[in-house]
Amino acid sequence: MPTYTYQCLGCKKRFEIFMTYEEYDNQTVKCPHCQSEEVRRRIGRIRIAKSEDSRLDDLADPSALAGLEDDPQAMGRMMRKMSREMGEDLGPEFDEVVDRLESGQSPEEIEEALPDLGEGDGGFGGPDAF
Repeated sequence: MPTYTYQCLGCKKRFEIFMTYEEYDNQTVKCPHCQSEEVRRRIGRIRIAKSEDSRLDDLADPSALAGLEDDPQAMGRMMRKMSREMGEDLGPEFDEVVDRLESGQSPEEIEEALPDLGEGDGGFGGPDAF
């Protein structure tokens, strides 16, 4: 059964009511706190389901990438978001780099601190990985 959210115009309290679609059209809603019928339905948040292709297209939007080279924290947030959207675990090296970016370290500082980054298993590329 759907949940409907209301706010009482008398006592100003919010409350939820469970009712079927049929009941929604026929039932008078009263505030459970003060019994007033002076209530207003509140529309809750909605979610939009997106396909994987649509989510990846949104991530590849050039306007979303503008200025990232000058803002390590924004770059870290974007990389973490991309990782979540892709649904893949990119390993501890990736997490380390993103944590450092989000803390404000520049890509150059990260390369100095982690000189072996990306070597061996195909990791992140070379010195131009960022």
